[in-house]
Amino acid sequence: MTKMNLGTHPFLLGFEQLERMVEQAAKSGKDGYPPFNIEQVSDRAYRITLAVAGFADDDLSITVENAKLVIRGAQGDDGRERVFLHRGIAGRQFVKSFVLADGVDVKGAHTENGLLHIDLERAEPERLVQTIQIKKG
Repeated sequence: MTKMNLGTHPFLLGFEQLERMVEQAAKSGKDGYPPFNIEQVSDRAYRITLAVAGFADDDLSITVENAKLVIRGAQGDDGRERVFLHRGIAGRQFVKSFVLADGVDVKGAHTENGLLHIDLERAEPERLVQTIQIKKG
């Protein structure tokens, strides 16, 4: 498969950043922690679910930065000294990001049974017709 340079394709005017966004999304998807699902709930609604067992609500933050949804998790030190004989439950910090398309808004987030649910909705596109006047000579 040949790689198309989107910035120079004659039918994709104004999509110069799309290729960079796709490359960035591919890079951020290589780390599998924490595991996540993306569901289509309806025609215009989506839900991202991350497995965040062991993280308190205060350990999590969700921001939207330059059309990118960023979820961060960092467990605080509870002050107890522990001696693990086996440590198989990951408790490390994470940053997970998702590129949001134009018109997609975060509607809310909640935790339930060790899962973080983030609800997204794509706005109904405006039906806009613009007439362009043609000047003579």
